[in-house]
Amino acid sequence: FKTLAAAVTAADLVSTLKGPGPFTVFAPSDEAFAKLPAGTVESLLKDIPKLKAILTYHVVAGKFDAAAISKMIMDGKGSTTFKTVAGGMLTAKSAGGKVIITDEKGGSAKVTIADVYQSNGVIHVIDTVLMPGM
Repeated sequence: FKTLAAAVTAADLVSTLKGPGPFTVFAPSDEAFAKLPAGTVESLLKDIPKLKAILTYHVVAGKFDAAAISKMIMDGKGSTTFKTVAGGMLTAKSAGGKVIITDEKGGSAKVTIADVYQSNGVIHVIDTVLMPGM
C-alpha cells in the first residue's frame, strides 16, 4: 500500500482516517494504482483537491465487514449501494463468489482481501482504483 499511503499523506487525510470512525475503506492495492494510465498518479499528487475527492470516494462511513456486505447484497436483491465520504455512490454485488464494487463511471473492482479489521473500522483491498463521477 505504498502508493495509497503516499496519496493519503499528500492529501492530508491521515488524521481523518485515524479518527474515531467507524469507516469502511475500499483500499486500492499498489497493483491497482499501477493499472492507471502512465502519469496519472503523479498528476494526482499535484492536484490535491482531485486526489482528495478520489481517495474519499473509497471511504464509507460505518463498519461494513464482508458478512454485512453479503447480507446487504442479498437483502437488496443482488446489489446494494453505499454513499461515500466524498458524496458519491458505490454499488456492491456478488459475482463468482467475490464482491465486486462498481463506481459511478461503470468501472469495477474486485475485493481481493476482505475484513482487514482496524480499531476504527474495516479495510477491504480492491484490485482497481474507483473513480467518482466528476
